Amino acid sequence: MSTNQIPYKIYLEESEMPRAWYNVRADMTNKPAPLLNPQTLKPVTEEALSHIFCRELARQELNDSDPYIPIPQPVWDFYRMYRPSPLVRAYCLEDRLGTPAHIYYKFEGNNTSGSHKLNSAIAQAYYAKEQGLRGVTTETGAGQWGTALSMACAYLELDCQVYMVKVSYEQKPFRREVMRTYGAKVTPSPSDTTQVGREILARFPGTGGSLGCAISEAVEAAGRQEGYRYVLGSVLNQVLLHQSVIGLETKAALDKYNITPDIIIGCAGGGSNLGGLISPFIGQKLRGELDCQIIAVEPASCPSLTRGSYVYDYCDTGRVCPLMKMYTLGSGFIPSANHAGGLRYHGMSSVVSQLYHDGLLEARSVEQTAVFQAATEFARVEGILPAPESSHAIRVAIDEALRCKETGQEKTIVFGLTGTGYFDMYAYQRFNDGHMTDAIPTDAEIAASLAQTPRVPE
Repeated sequence: MSTNQIPYKIYLEESEMPRAWYNVRADMTNKPAPLLNPQTLKPVTEEALSHIFCRELARQELNDSDPYIPIPQPVWDFYRMYRPSPLVRAYCLEDRLGTPAHIYYKFEGNNTSGSHKLNSAIAQAYYAKEQGLRGVTTETGAGQWGTALSMACAYLELDCQVYMVKVSYEQKPFRREVMRTYGAKVTPSPSDTTQVGREILARFPGTGGSLGCAISEAVEAAGRQEGYRYVLGSVLNQVLLHQSVIGLETKAALDKYNITPDIIIGCAGGGSNLGGLISPFIGQKLRGELDCQIIAVEPASCPSLTRGSYVYDYCDTGRVCPLMKMYTLGSGFIPSANHAGGLRYHGMSSVVSQLYHDGLLEARSVEQTAVFQAATEFARVEGILPAPESSHAIRVAIDEALRCKETGQEKTIVFGLTGTGYFDMYAYQRFNDGHMTDAIPTDAEIAASLAQTPRVPE
């Protein structure tokens, strides 16, 4: 089909929405290493995980064999409120860049939470409700996950307690107020409301916190309340499973117009957006059906893939969670207070880490000022103010499109636009005022943090 016949927005019909999530682990030759009990160093069992997560989510977390897991009808019905999301041809950006590349982005901002996070939030809240729980606890970085979970819990009449990374709590007051409007209790982390929070404050006085800190507090809070479980918005296998709806829809939209991607790009913090977007395409690569370049883009201020080590580490700063083998900067690493709050996590999903280790995707780190330059360029021609997290993918998509301009190659580039940046105006203000700076950890800082990772025999 001629490219001039492809519409600006490719919409799927409601009947074309996926009826099952895709579990890429079933097709992976090398499975992600198992979660380990930090005391015994033995693989964590489903029973043990069920004390932290809902029973069904614990099963999904450990499921390495079933390629497809049915989406419950109530969750699918909820998806219908904002899905299928559009796959957009960035004609205006292509014209501005003067590139022969064809650029597409999967836009996940067409819901009240403003991001892709709602895809997993409603699933996790549903399983909590089905189990008869009273409520859930969680962490949030930039606030997208906390907003999405607050919305899902309000819909299902569940209590929602959110520990928000302190620097984001202060920088993004409107995101915080959206959560409170949905009925969530929002606490800046680290706080003095938990034992682990008090310990972190003693070790790092005045810290702005991290996702690892907030996870520790949320897990402790769930454990001390009857009828509560902890839920997480990224990193875990179950989250990447739910987010596969992004990639499944993207693939269906591309197939509808006989489009084959050459490059697929996603921002990478904990791995939820990236993993969800790329999973079906990774499955094709593993089966020998597709040959494409997949790029994970992370902030230079928190470069777990590009500068971290592939070892077992704690998922949280307080060291109360199981050990996960992943690319990590060390659970004690506290990133700078950069504005892509959703990417300020010390480690990477075990699935993404294994795929990266096996050479099925590559990783790049980009600096904050370059990211906001790309975000501004995109906003001025495409009419969407992108989230800072998504703008990491935009930066590399523009770089690749300009490379096509230099070489004359007509490549098809697809990237994930995880959501909007309308609650991130403080960051845009700092960029517009020329006050934004780039913070890059030194080798010594990373080495000191990695020196604290647990010693786990191979």
